[in-house]
Amino acid sequence: MQHLNTFSKTRLAWLLLLLSIIIFEGCALFFQHVMNLAPCVMCVYERVAMMGIGFAAIIGLIAPQNASFRWIGLAGWGYCAYRGVVLAHQHVGFQLNPSPFATCDLFVQFPSWAPINHWVPWMFEAYGDCAKIVWDFLNLTMPQWLVIIFGANLIVWAIMVIAQFFGDKKA
Repeated sequence: MQHLNTFSKTRLAWLLLLLSIIIFEGCALFFQHVMNLAPCVMCVYERVAMMGIGFAAIIGLIAPQNASFRWIGLAGWGYCAYRGVVLAHQHVGFQLNPSPFATCDLFVQFPSWAPINHWVPWMFEAYGDCAKIVWDFLNLTMPQWLVIIFGANLIVWAIMVIAQFFGDKKA
């Protein structure tokens, strides 16, 4: 654990987290703009949760030796990973248990002070159906993969948080 504590205080740790998020966001844009898979409302919300982890990584990357920056980064990472798991799990429910009574919204809803779907529509505008399965890999749908990805993020996050309490041992 002491090694993970030391690692969490390096820019490399936070850069690896940020790079993983960039790769996942790149995949989402590839699916949308190259494979022409229409993102749904839940897809956009999951994308925002993923970007939240990226922003948390940037905060940690700024000054990983500084406990305040590191803990703010960890808090943001944990919150966004948790929200991502919840959103992806709900999305899986829409796909695997379709119901006319449990559907996602027709349009994304962002705060009036941050209408990112209007600012960056090519990334945050939803025009797909949440219940429709448009892609799968190894028998898992995209939201099922997102449950795994966000869940893995939560596991790594929990390990890194625990490691914070195993500081340097001085003889």
